[in-house]
Amino acid sequence: MPSASQRFPSWLRRPIARNGAYSATGQLLDELGLNTVCQSAKCPNRGECFSEGTATFLIMGGACTRDCRFCAIESRRPEPLDPEEPERVAQAAARMGLKHVVVTSVTRDDLPDGGAAHFSATIGAVRALLPDVTVEVLTPDFGGDEASIDVVSAALPDVFNHNVETVPRLYSRVRPKADYERSLRVLARVHEMQAGLPTKSGIMLGLGETTQEVTQVLEDLRGHGVSMVTLGQYLRPGPGQLPVSEFVEPSVFAALAKKARAMGFSAVASAPFVRSSYHAKELSGESSGSASGQPSGSASVSATDQD
Repeated sequence: MPSASQRFPSWLRRPIARNGAYSATGQLLDELGLNTVCQSAKCPNRGECFSEGTATFLIMGGACTRDCRFCAIESRRPEPLDPEEPERVAQAAARMGLKHVVVTSVTRDDLPDGGAAHFSATIGAVRALLPDVTVEVLTPDFGGDEASIDVVSAALPDVFNHNVETVPRLYSRVRPKADYERSLRVLARVHEMQAGLPTKSGIMLGLGETTQEVTQVLEDLRGHGVSMVTLGQYLRPGPGQLPVSEFVEPSVFAALAKKARAMGFSAVASAPFVRSSYHAKELSGESSGSASGQPSGSASVSATDQD
């Protein structure tokens, strides 16, 4: 197991991308009082994404009702929902010139619908102001409540993402309040109710899983209608989170990408720095292309693509 002081391997070293746009993005988000998963989850791609004038919006506050051991977002009693937040997300997307808007949230088990109506309102606000953009949501599991899942899918985002995060064996350690089968049912429900809506999920590597277990998760996702998948290296965001068990070599990510494409995923991003919303616009566009008849191999991001 890598120690806290162990140096990152060469494939996890890269220059920090920060230019004038980096500060401008942060200032705009501060001005509008918006959270991003880039900041709250201490994403390693924040410098690159902010410098490119993009971000993943984190709605429903900055506190989570769960305590996943890989995540840096604070776990505590959340504040009441802000009814004006959806409109501010739309304003930010417009001012940033986004063509593909990614919206995620903290988990809100304190709300009767888990925040589903707030997701729907945010999709509606973005569409009202920016009718030509595509919208991707990355949702919690809503406690498995089908009515809540249906509220979000009925708002017809262009991509519905819900991450399984890790293999079933590690759930009690990594996601103690989540349930693997429940997450699969969320994705299956969307696929059943909105057959034309692409579903997406993500897996972190380096938490102690085996390649065989990851392969089984990929098969489970395909079996539940998921067409897009991301695989990336888990990196410990701080001393309060789980340590990294392994720095997975790029060749392993490339091999898993090949397996995923062979299973029929229309879009695959598999590389150490890949995250659910990293280059989400490109992955979404490639998935649409595959659905139109382009080969699924064109819809992949390999380990070497991240250099």
